[in-house]
Amino acid sequence: MKDKVIKILKIVAFASVGIILFWLVYRNQDKETIIQALKTADYKWILISLIFGFFALISRTLRWSMLLEPMGYKPRKINLFFSIMIMYLVNYAIPRSGEVVRCGLIDRYEKIPFSKLLGTVFTERIIDFLVLIILFFVLLLTQFPVVSEFIQNNITQNQDMSSKMQGLYMLLIISAVAGLLMLALLYIFRNKLKTLKIYKKIEELIKNFIIGIKSVWMLEKKWSYILQTILMWGAYYMMLYLCFFSFEFTSHLSPMVALAVVILASFGMVVPAPGGMGAWHFLAIQTLVIYGIKANPDGNAFAIVAHESQAIFMILFGLISFILMPIVNKNNL
Repeated sequence: MKDKVIKILKIVAFASVGIILFWLVYRNQDKETIIQALKTADYKWILISLIFGFFALISRTLRWSMLLEPMGYKPRKINLFFSIMIMYLVNYAIPRSGEVVRCGLIDRYEKIPFSKLLGTVFTERIIDFLVLIILFFVLLLTQFPVVSEFIQNNITQNQDMSSKMQGLYMLLIISAVAGLLMLALLYIFRNKLKTLKIYKKIEELIKNFIIGIKSVWMLEKKWSYILQTILMWGAYYMMLYLCFFSFEFTSHLSPMVALAVVILASFGMVVPAPGGMGAWHFLAIQTLVIYGIKANPDGNAFAIVAHESQAIFMILFGLISFILMPIVNKNNL
């Protein structure tokens, strides 16, 4: 009974975070204009974008299978696919818990040790994080002139905003100096720090990060794994880019703008809210503003359609997978 109450409280807490963030983003916006913008959307592009979302999930399934094969396991891909869909469903209830659930399901139906499954999931996350960082630096190098022009036109010419930015720059400088000082102190007292538990945990995390990258490079099918990773991220990219064509005010935006939204809005998924609700919307809207899209109603409407269509897709297929997985495996228990 106590465990059920705790689970319910967790769901309520995480949902509350998402609802509050969403409310903060949209609280001062003109709701009627947003609704009118939503009515003008061409939803066939949304449906087409979801097809690419499905392809991304297939690539994720094949990629996970490749990590399990060197261990001597060949689970049925339908089970891997179902478990991934259920993972997303669970993550919308309790963020970050879906990974544990999908490992538990494959442990149950495919008899693969939970610890080994969790290790492959950790490797997946490392690779995805590495790809996101690489794309982020590509974005910085290619879009710096655009961001610089935006700052020049919208911030430096606004006295109030300019003073705020000066304060932010000063804070960044102080933070950078403090960071360098901290690194110097860590180096000086490194021998004493090695005896602390937190040092050992950080060291272990770094080692696991390196091991995760090496494990992919040592795969027999490493190029197939890299290809599936590229296809998966490409499908996620197309999923959002096609959403641009659902609105007249975003249909003219270049593919590079879509990449900017994908990368920057992805950082909103770190927030412990269902599907990054609120945080994803805010980052997507602000990214579009840089490229000349009005926040209200255009950016707001786009963020709702792009995020909520994906959420409905994941929840629907997650529920279907939740129902079908026990049926498909009724003779495997």
